[in-house]
Amino acid sequence: MMNKDSIIDYSSCILIKLLGPLIRSLPIRFTLFLGRRLGELLYYFDLRHKSLAYANIKAALGSKLSPYQLAGLTKDFYRDFGQNLIEIFFIPLVNKQYLNKYAIFEGLEHIEDGFKKGKGVILLGVHEGSWEVSNMFCANLGFPFMVFVRDQIYPRLNQLLNSYRSRNGYKVIQRQNQTRQLIEALKNNYAVGMTADQGGKRGTLVKFFSKDASMASGAVKLALTYDCIIIPGFYTRVKGPYVKLIFQPPFEIKKTNDFQNDVRDNLQRLISIFEKYILGYPKEYLWLYKIWKYSDEKKVLILDDAKTGHLRQSQAVAKIASNTLKERGINDCVDIIEIKFRNKFAKLALTVSSCLAGKYYCQGCLWCLRTFLKRETYKSLISIKPDIVISCGSAIAPINFIISRENLAKSVVILRPSVLSTNRFDMVIMPKHDNPPRRKNNVITEAALNVVDAEYLKEQSDKLIQSQGSLPGRQAGRLKPQGFYIGVLIGGDSKTFVLKTNTISEVIRQIKSASERLDADVLVTTSRRTSREIETVVKNEFKDYDRCKLLIIANEKNIPEAVGGILALSRILIISPESISMISEALNSQKYVVVFNAPGLSKKHQQFINYFAKNKYLYLAEGLDLSERIKEFWLDKPQIRTLRDNLLVIEAMKRII
Repeated sequence: MMNKDSIIDYSSCILIKLLGPLIRSLPIRFTLFLGRRLGELLYYFDLRHKSLAYANIKAALGSKLSPYQLAGLTKDFYRDFGQNLIEIFFIPLVNKQYLNKYAIFEGLEHIEDGFKKGKGVILLGVHEGSWEVSNMFCANLGFPFMVFVRDQIYPRLNQLLNSYRSRNGYKVIQRQNQTRQLIEALKNNYAVGMTADQGGKRGTLVKFFSKDASMASGAVKLALTYDCIIIPGFYTRVKGPYVKLIFQPPFEIKKTNDFQNDVRDNLQRLISIFEKYILGYPKEYLWLYKIWKYSDEKKVLILDDAKTGHLRQSQAVAKIASNTLKERGINDCVDIIEIKFRNKFAKLALTVSSCLAGKYYCQGCLWCLRTFLKRETYKSLISIKPDIVISCGSAIAPINFIISRENLAKSVVILRPSVLSTNRFDMVIMPKHDNPPRRKNNVITEAALNVVDAEYLKEQSDKLIQSQGSLPGRQAGRLKPQGFYIGVLIGGDSKTFVLKTNTISEVIRQIKSASERLDADVLVTTSRRTSREIETVVKNEFKDYDRCKLLIIANEKNIPEAVGGILALSRILIISPESISMISEALNSQKYVVVFNAPGLSKKHQQFINYFAKNKYLYLAEGLDLSERIKEFWLDKPQIRTLRDNLLVIEAMKRII
């Protein structure tokens, strides 16, 4: 029984044999008109490849063109591509008379100069225009000519194409195990047609439009080893069947004693030559393959909704992505763009309009982003070509979807993605208390993701100790890495929660009692959300307290390493209950964590805290018994439980990168 590939091979071969004579019997201008219409059909219906072509064109030319112009160029490319497909049927017609009628040559004298050396000439191009027809033109110029080609995946189609190629003048050298024949041809002073792009796994990484891409280095290696001449060439359509072939002067191969560096440096110079032609004739290049698939550099984009907790979760995922890429020898660059809506209505309108966004239809449009985002935000988003897009929060999840589809990037969303289905994203990270759906692309975590790990804690503690000289009062220079500290992280009000002065007063009294009983010092910081009333209580209670070695009032003089440094230096952490992000960071610090209870928390929030208390990740205490609870677990020294959230995200990240 034939498999799918065999059926495609047989049917396509029969179809081409039947259509070939018919197409060749029609006027050439009419068949090329049909080719343009074929290209337009492919543009409208071959959505997957069209999106790849658009993304590639944007990666190469996006800094010079708007999304609308990129979409127009993609359509022009498809029209030319349709003509190129039709021209394959013309190959049996190409002879000297056809060449004299339709081809214009520029720089033929350079090929003659190359032959004078007597060591063979490599006519080097890239996959652009109708390269099959251009090879036939070269085969009819009066010099011995061969083409070095890769076998097609369909053997019968490959055989048919080779029969077309060999009818009127040139020989085919298969890449598979035919290197010796290629070398013999060059030694006999033949011209050999080769390409410099599409290097695949075994190619050489060089810059192609400012980003590393795998390019074919065979021509350069031959020139370095056998002194053959490389003539760069480019093909462009003038109008209809009339085409122009441009040949550069012989390429000067530069040699040193380092063969591999010579290959890379010379190949880079050649690719730079082709870049200039592609910029001049962008619709000619074959944009339909994954040009940067084997690149050793990726760009990560974080969409920031101006909420610190959300940003830190996104940074945690970006760090995991970075480490995953580094394990594979890939370098990354992380950019952060703050999302600014025009107004509150615009935020809602963008969410609603995103429901109409499709997997492919948003490319080149971006109307909703242009309409509902501030101009500077929109310009920043269209100027970047990310490989991974990360966001946290429902309000900006629609933007993540649109930007990731615009660039064919991997999309990672943290928290429930608004009204959009989680199926629209490559990875969705949701905490258990949000009741996430169980799907293959969903990662269900226990707590909120964060950047806290051993490396982060060491870095933050060092910075906090070093920054002591810039802090006022007697705290300066008094922190010690091995000190016994109780860390106190005081947050503030939220939509449903208000931290009251009587609650914080009792908590502070209990903290002082615990520090005396355990002979511990205290490190204290408030947050940006802390109210003035609570700040006043905290300052009055701790400013003259001998055991308080650090007091940071965030709204007066904040330092970025305050929270991380306290997490690192403290053995016991006491935290207000309103911030899931802050509690999650504390749980990742591998310290004893105490959350003091307070009224006003939402049901979901209270369930989150109760879950971790029940499973012994943290200790939940009322204000009046806080000191006693601290004493109990400190004397018992129970094992500190470790979250597995990051491990789950790491495994999921490996699957999508």
